[in-house]
Amino acid sequence: MIAYLNGVLAEKDISKVVVECAGVGYEVAIPISTFDRLPAEGEPVKLYTHHEVREDAQLLFGFVSKPEREMFELITTVSGVGPKLALAILSGMTVGDLQLAISQGDAKRLASVKGIGKKTAERLVVELRGKINPIEALANATAETSKEQSAVLRDAMLALTALGMSEETAREKVQRVLEEEPDI
Repeated sequence: MIAYLNGVLAEKDISKVVVECAGVGYEVAIPISTFDRLPAEGEPVKLYTHHEVREDAQLLFGFVSKPEREMFELITTVSGVGPKLALAILSGMTVGDLQLAISQGDAKRLASVKGIGKKTAERLVVELRGKINPIEALANATAETSKEQSAVLRDAMLALTALGMSEETAREKVQRVLEEEPDI
């Protein structure tokens, strides 16, 4: 298993890069979110990788951060979702936004990503909802909520769970308040 590549960025394209390590060039498929954070060609780079061995190919998928790789690996556990679709999902949403959409059961938001249909979005929510920590998801959210607002939401959920509420019930209550009072 190849856990990461640490070398020189030899080539970069919107969907793949070549990382030279000890004289060997590794072609690595990447999401757009990783492409946006890559250094210039010829500069040092470290990519966390997912190595997939198939009957007819060996594939490397690369990510700038461990949470991105972990989310990729989690997404690919969903039935009917392969690595290419997982890359498309990570190209269309940040890890924080994806975690938030899944923890809130927002299949509509997931379906807005190119390549994700309604049924696939619903399957992602059903199969991953229990595997995503809703408090962490609120803390990592960036697109629809400000950092300040997500900190308040996270604190509200923490307070409710400290009072003995289950995470699921706390999430539902915070979600209901947000729906009724979006300006909170």
